[in-house]
Amino acid sequence: MKITPKYLTHLSSRVAIELNRSGLVKLVQGLEPISKEAAIILEADMKKELALEERVNEILEDHLDDIDDALADERQLFFMIKKKIADEYGVILNYEERFSDISHKILDAIYEEDLINYDVTENRVKNIIYEALTSFIADNNEIDNAVTDKIHSYKREIIPGTEDYEILYERLYKEELIKRGMA
Repeated sequence: MKITPKYLTHLSSRVAIELNRSGLVKLVQGLEPISKEAAIILEADMKKELALEERVNEILEDHLDDIDDALADERQLFFMIKKKIADEYGVILNYEERFSDISHKILDAIYEEDLINYDVTENRVKNIIYEALTSFIADNNEIDNAVTDKIHSYKREIIPGTEDYEILYERLYKEELIKRGMA
C-alpha cells in the first residue's frame, strides 16, 4: 500500500503509540513530537513517490500515440516505467525494504531530536517502528472496509468524493481506530 495523505496522520501516530506501548523506550517529550517527526519522514517519502508517478505519467502522455498504435496496456507500461526510473527519484518500490528504510530514518530523527531513550539495541527499536508501519497497513484494509460498510448502511445516500463523505469517513475512521485500540 502506498502512503497517502489520507493515512499519513494515522500512520505517524501509530508509530508513536507502538513505541510507547513497547515498554522498551522512554518517550522524553510524549507522543506528539514523535508523531510529528514520523509524519515529516513519511510525507517526504510520499512526495518522492508522487513526483515519480507524475514523471511516469508525463512519459506516457508523450508517447500516447505510440501506445495506442501498439495497443499496449497503459497500466503495465506505467509500472514498467516506474520501476525503471524509481532509483532516479530515490524511491524504493519493494515495500519491505521501503518500510525498513523509513523505520531507520524515523529512528534516526527521533533519536537525534532526543525524543526517546532506550537501553535495548537500535535494531529492536527499529523493528517496533517497522512493525507499526506494516501492521497499520495490514489493518487499514479491514478498517477501510468497516468504515465504508457503515457509510453505505446510512439511510441517506452519501456520495464518495463529496465533502460530506470525506468528513464522515474521517470521523468514522478515527472512531474505528479508537475502538480497535489503535489511537
